[in-house]
Amino acid sequence: LDAAAKAEWAGRMEVHAAMIDRMDQEIGRIISQLKAMNAFEDTLIVFVSDNGASHEALNRGDKHTPGAALGAFDSFKCLETGWANVANAPFRFTKMHVHEGGISTPWIVHWPRGITEKNALRSAPVHLIDLPPTILELAAVKPPSESLAPPMPGKSFASLLAKDGDLPRECLWWSHQGNRALRVGDWKLVAKGEKGPWELYNLARDRSECHDLATEHPAKAKELMALWETQWAQFRKDAVADRK
Repeated sequence: LDAAAKAEWAGRMEVHAAMIDRMDQEIGRIISQLKAMNAFEDTLIVFVSDNGASHEALNRGDKHTPGAALGAFDSFKCLETGWANVANAPFRFTKMHVHEGGISTPWIVHWPRGITEKNALRSAPVHLIDLPPTILELAAVKPPSESLAPPMPGKSFASLLAKDGDLPRECLWWSHQGNRALRVGDWKLVAKGEKGPWELYNLARDRSECHDLATEHPAKAKELMALWETQWAQFRKDAVADRK
């Protein structure tokens, strides 16, 4: 890269870092307000970052002004592919995809009155779909009747706030802009795009999804493919069901 290109790409990461700093400051304002209200100790705080750094070139005509300075109000230039891959390392791909680089995210739960352990880690994979049933359980509120809303696909992880353990479930399922994935235990089936081939990984041994096991374990791949299709059909059915 020439000097001008180096300066621009350095500037893009500076903008990214500035956004993170801005998030830290605003979260700090929320924390300060909770403390001022004497509500900090009793407030469940859940922080989840975005689902992987974005590779997209946000030069959109509706919001981006060509030639605008990096970081300006009307500039949407940010990481794009190079920096997004760095930001997501060692995971593959980026936001929009459903390989680990596009779905794995830091997840922090803070609740002084409700969590006795401090600075502890949890090993069970959880998903944003698990947040509603968790909050309802902690608030002792019954979920809405399935006659009014589709059944919640998530599982409450309230028990994990007390101690590490498993969170039994049939599977975790993804479909995002044609990218597809399914996880059952440590097995993960994933495909890039609607026509991309299915790949199979054992995340306990290969979290970075470097060694495709689809040809080595064809029966497992076929089993998970069938389950992905079953889940897809059920979610579509739930989405259009007439509920009164």
